[in-house]
Amino acid sequence: MIPAVFSPHAVRGHFPALTQTIDGQSVAFFDGPGGAQVPQSVLDAMVTYLGHYNANLGGQFFSGHHTTAMMQQARESAAAFVNASSSDCMVFGPNMTTLTFSLSRAISRDWQAGDEVIVSALDHYSNVSSWQQAAHDKGATVKQVRVDESNYSIDMTHLASLITDKTKLIAVTLASNTTGSLVDVANVVEMARKVGAKVYVDAVHYAPHYLVDVQALGCDFLACSAYKFFGPHLGFVYVAPEWVQTLKPYKVEPATNQGPGRFETGTQSFEAIAGFIAVVEYLAQWGDPDCSLRERLAQSYRQYQAHEQQLSAHFIDLMQAYPNVHIYGVTDDDQLAYRTPTFAIRIEGVTPADVAQALGKQHFCVWNGHFYSQGLCEQLDILDKGGVIRIGMMHYNTVDEIDRLHQALLPFISD
Repeated sequence: MIPAVFSPHAVRGHFPALTQTIDGQSVAFFDGPGGAQVPQSVLDAMVTYLGHYNANLGGQFFSGHHTTAMMQQARESAAAFVNASSSDCMVFGPNMTTLTFSLSRAISRDWQAGDEVIVSALDHYSNVSSWQQAAHDKGATVKQVRVDESNYSIDMTHLASLITDKTKLIAVTLASNTTGSLVDVANVVEMARKVGAKVYVDAVHYAPHYLVDVQALGCDFLACSAYKFFGPHLGFVYVAPEWVQTLKPYKVEPATNQGPGRFETGTQSFEAIAGFIAVVEYLAQWGDPDCSLRERLAQSYRQYQAHEQQLSAHFIDLMQAYPNVHIYGVTDDDQLAYRTPTFAIRIEGVTPADVAQALGKQHFCVWNGHFYSQGLCEQLDILDKGGVIRIGMMHYNTVDEIDRLHQALLPFISD
């Protein structure tokens, strides 16, 4: 079989939202970091499940059998997506935040007063507050590593200075949902291993742009939300094999105590599970159909990255022509592989909210604010100044959309 040919035009045909007009104007979605648009195949999968197979796990009838088999298929799709060694490592739930709060309780069960936890000023606070509160309950100490303002990633020197033999866990992001900066998590894991600390990784912003590899990272836990990579509102967490059975989750007593189901409280959103399987297939479709799912994903992601780096370069070239525009993050052409196409900007003399509101009236979807990256905005002294304007591209965005956005920004950025 011949693989589908990747192109922006081919991609956009999969997304109903991209063809709509509002008040006679085309819509431009630059809000992907807050939640991506969804392809038709995902919508169809969710409707088909709800319309024909709505059931629960373990029923001795056709729809129960279908749901049980679908759940296993979802674990296998998730394992391929993050390169887990086993589908038994994949845990599903409502979203990354809810799963992280839940797992933080199980992970912290044995913490004691005097133990230490390290969080990051770069992170979305789903990967900060959960650990702060778990530590508070156990009398443990929380330390926060600074952001390196030369690249808006983690200050690795500062992190190394915070790690001690009392460190129990380091929570860190793979990519900032605000600046788009990538983090060398493999290096973090290496430092954590020297003192026996676990590493919990937030891959929510990373996953739409780069293919996750938990085996290469060596992390203990890694969390994602599918709605950030073109899927339904659903979260999942990779739990390393050594922790699947040894952690003691908070669970309903009669519920299974075997495998990933130990961590899945209540009934899952099976329609979202159906959509998740479909979105992984969507993401893999630009690879060779004769290859494995993981190989097809890798082939497809290489094409996404090439396109997104072109979008990033074009946006940076346009914005750097205006001295009153400040971009927080990597801007050098030879460094674009170390960021996602998500840009945090401030424009002198105007608030981010005013810009976002004006763009919204023209149906350019952009965000303003802090995006739950409280530590980052506090360090940059912009938390009380409206945060930033966040402009995020996905592989369905185009150069033409960026040019149109540039024209819409001119009243704010030109002299």
